[in-house]
Amino acid sequence: MIAGFFQFSPVRAEPEGNAARLEEALRSTQADLLVCPELATTGYLYRDKEALRAVAEPVPSGPTVTRLAAAARATGRAIVFGIAERAGEKIYNSAVLIQADGPVVCYRKAHLFDTETEVFDRAGATPRHARVAGADVGIMVCFDWRFPEMARVLALEGADVIAHPSNLVHPYCQDAMITRSLENRVFTITASRTGRETVDGMTLAF
Repeated sequence: MIAGFFQFSPVRAEPEGNAARLEEALRSTQADLLVCPELATTGYLYRDKEALRAVAEPVPSGPTVTRLAAAARATGRAIVFGIAERAGEKIYNSAVLIQADGPVVCYRKAHLFDTETEVFDRAGATPRHARVAGADVGIMVCFDWRFPEMARVLALEGADVIAHPSNLVHPYCQDAMITRSLENRVFTITASRTGRETVDGMTLAF
């Protein structure tokens, strides 16, 4: 497998433009698997659930998944990216894995971080594995890194690679993911967004 990551600064509340950047990255890479940031379609910082609902999408029928599924089929490549998933009245911080063949896998983040708890719903167990280029790819999202059991369970379930879409705000998360790799004898691919976001006087630097 050739694996890669795409780190960029999503524009808040502009899912169509962000999806276009994800598609361009997928079409231009030589990687079998491309890992992109958490909430790559919407931007990260939301304090108002209705504002988040306005840019959230159903999976797999939403426009971003539909668009990137077509690109995956055209290129024969796989992509993992973060999305605000709308499921009925609930909104989840999710990561979606799409490939040329096989079902769309949608994992809902288990451990919400800080202000995420104000706008996202907590999830139960969701699918988190797919076969890509002969390897088992497990999925976790950002703050899941803080809990060693997350990576351990993925490894015990057979993961060769852990795809880790993220929006990292602390400087030690990357070192922790190296530790997760060593503990579990798996490869990990952390893709964090870049830039800053400011909402209602609150600024986060990634």
